[in-house]
Amino acid sequence: MHFDLTDLRLYLNILDTGNITAGASRSHLSLAAASARIRAMEASLGTEFLLRGRRGVSPTPAGKALAQHARNLLRQAEHLRQDLGEYARGVKGQVRLLCNTTALSEYLPEPLADFLCAHPNLDIDLQELPSLRITHALRQGAADLGIVSDAVDSQGLETRPFRHDPLVLVLPAGHPLAAARGVSFSDSLQHDYVGLAAHSALAVYLEEQALHLGLRMSIRIRADGFDGVLRMVARGAGLAVVPRAAVERQRPDASLAVRPLEEAWAQRQLLLCARDFNALPPYAKALFEALRGA
Repeated sequence: MHFDLTDLRLYLNILDTGNITAGASRSHLSLAAASARIRAMEASLGTEFLLRGRRGVSPTPAGKALAQHARNLLRQAEHLRQDLGEYARGVKGQVRLLCNTTALSEYLPEPLADFLCAHPNLDIDLQELPSLRITHALRQGAADLGIVSDAVDSQGLETRPFRHDPLVLVLPAGHPLAAARGVSFSDSLQHDYVGLAAHSALAVYLEEQALHLGLRMSIRIRADGFDGVLRMVARGAGLAVVPRAAVERQRPDASLAVRPLEEAWAQRQLLLCARDFNALPPYAKALFEALRGA
């Protein structure tokens, strides 16, 4: 068996992205080089680690075992690098932070920028995912820290409060629902929506809530960020559900109405979470403390 750390990182990136092409890109390898590495790994043990299909790849039973050991080995390698980095100048460390849409756009840019300025030997691998996938990744050891909604099950993880982050309904001022003090999400689904990009964690979350009600969101158009969503809603293109923080940052005028949602899941808290805060490597622990105090 001849695996190196590049092989293991490549394999985990392929599992995280669901296909070899995207995994190769995240690993900064060509598709040909990545495919050759995976074939060599499988040949060295005489077993397949990946099932190839039209929709991508998935791990075989042997591949699932490899993924678990790969995460443990890479985590230990990172701990080693960070511990030895205290004795060597210029050694770079990296923290992997997973977060949902609101944390990424509303709460993290300034604290993360300040933290990077204060820690020049640290990089942050920041990725947006739905909260449910973040908790799964943390349990599997695939990330150091996560920021999730308190609506998801965090059993087996340690959590600390991060932000109060309620979701609100925004609509054109003249819309029929604008006169109500509070509106249910199910009532709003009778109307057209302006949505976030389909891959956005919040877009996925809202569509899941609609499906739980046996309904679907009627999305007329999608925008990449909250600013574009709010501007199109103000012009009458449809309704939207966004974090209250995004509305407050934009300082909307009289053309936009903002109403609280009645559902409990909309009154959410954001949580910092990890498998074990005390067991975090030094750089990850420093980032955790910085975000707690931000």
